[in-house]
Amino acid sequence: MDVCCINRPFDDQKNERIRMESEAVLAILNRCLFDWTLIGSEVIDYEISKTPDIERQRKAERIISISKEKVFVNDVIAARALEIEKIGLKPTDSLHISCAEMSAEVMLTTDDEILRSAIKKNASLKIRVMNPVRWLFNVLEN
Repeated sequence: MDVCCINRPFDDQKNERIRMESEAVLAILNRCLFDWTLIGSEVIDYEISKTPDIERQRKAERIISISKEKVFVNDVIAARALEIEKIGLKPTDSLHISCAEMSAEVMLTTDDEILRSAIKKNASLKIRVMNPVRWLFNVLEN
């Protein structure tokens, strides 16, 4: 999960999409307490540390604390992030994807810009990038 996903339960729940994504994120996190693996990274830690709202920052830190694994940026991840940036993603988003490529089966995000870029250039990414609602439905169907 990227930081947008981690923060989704703290967003204004009046919007139906936000509420659905929040429920999916919470359901996924619940499963991560038992049989799925949430993977953190130093990129996630850094981005959370820059959250201006201290209460929101603490909540996000509590969520990411259930991570069973953590990815640290190295030269390979940094170089791959530079390649990913060329498809039009921001540096931090590229680092999230690069870390995920090295450690996970899927990267979940609620960020439409990331999702659009990933779909357009999916062939160049080594990981599926999905909205948590869609991913959860796919997993539960199987």
